[in-house]
Amino acid sequence: MKRTIYFSPLLLFVFLLTACGVYDGISGATDNRYQELEIREYNGTKLDPAVGPRDNSIKGTQHVDINSFVLKVSGFVKSSVSLAYDDVLALPVYEKLITLHCIEGWKATVLWKGALLKDIIDLAGADDQADTVIFHSVDGYTTSLPMQDIIDKNMILAYSSNKITLPPELGYPFIVVAEDKLGYKWARWVNEIELSDNPNYKGYWERRGFDNEADLSGIGNNQ
Repeated sequence: MKRTIYFSPLLLFVFLLTACGVYDGISGATDNRYQELEIREYNGTKLDPAVGPRDNSIKGTQHVDINSFVLKVSGFVKSSVSLAYDDVLALPVYEKLITLHCIEGWKATVLWKGALLKDIIDLAGADDQADTVIFHSVDGYTTSLPMQDIIDKNMILAYSSNKITLPPELGYPFIVVAEDKLGYKWARWVNEIELSDNPNYKGYWERRGFDNEADLSGIGNNQ
């Protein structure tokens, strides 16, 4: 059966990250159900919906069995650790109102809630030579961020969006809220955080020509 493709900016927001491609329309029933649950305004700021159409990530939307899920912290650490979903939820909670900017030129403002990536990394203890953090996802997607950016910006690993549990389309159980970075740095379905001493590491889209810095200041339509 042929599907109709919608290009409404409101719906396209469920980016990403995987270069924010083209999305199939979400059913009205599903959209209405989540509209009743999530907030659409925060401290005077209008929020974009945290649930939207399916995207065309590298292997489609992932549906994670949280009962067997493990988040690993590995690489240049003093001791590798494996965390259950509830272990991350038990860490100090941070909320951030942050706008995601897609490389295609559209953006979406969402209230994210999660744990500081620094707090998660500290559980394993970063080695002195670790200067890069590589994020691995259950679908095989990877990307990286400088360790110092993660610390300086207090970046979070989010498990909630607009006061609801992170939807599968957005990366349940965890998405990297890569503040001030373009959407392909916002890794979804994260199941491993690897510390590295390779600042030139290139992830899935970076190996295909995308800028490894992905700074918002590098795009002409940044607002």
